[in-house]
Amino acid sequence: MIVLGIDPGLANTGFGVVQRRSGRCVALDGGCITTPSDWPAERRLAHIHREVDDLLLRHEPQAVALEELYFGQNVQSAFAVGQARGVVLLAAGQRGAACASYTPQQVKQAVCGTGRAPKDQVARMVQALLGLTEVPRPDHAADALAVAICHANHAPLHRALAGAR
Repeated sequence: MIVLGIDPGLANTGFGVVQRRSGRCVALDGGCITTPSDWPAERRLAHIHREVDDLLLRHEPQAVALEELYFGQNVQSAFAVGQARGVVLLAAGQRGAACASYTPQQVKQAVCGTGRAPKDQVARMVQALLGLTEVPRPDHAADALAVAICHANHAPLHRALAGAR
């Protein structure tokens, strides 16, 4: 199973592609889609859509896993993240890829064993779980790989539960 993990954002959208092989996750790709702050929102969103569509074509994932929208103090930022999530969902829908969403706490729990893990601990655990020689950079890429790992490890359980119904 190949999973495209996404840490959405208007300025920086992290992505990570993992494949589950023989019970282990292997990193296939990871990085960050960046958009210049002086571009208008519609151009930034179109760029994110094109880049995600390219990732979907290149890796042909069975699933796209996204980090849920986190509402902090900054409402403007939350709207921008929501828009970026929307174009990722659109790209996945256009390619027929199933989507799943996880809260930041669910991702941290799945990767670190605690939903309150700091960012650096998440990045180090992603490195260890994927057998990488270095901590994934930037942080958005590490977060996206963590989302992909979370889904790859949850997907077999979800399939088993769906079959039991």
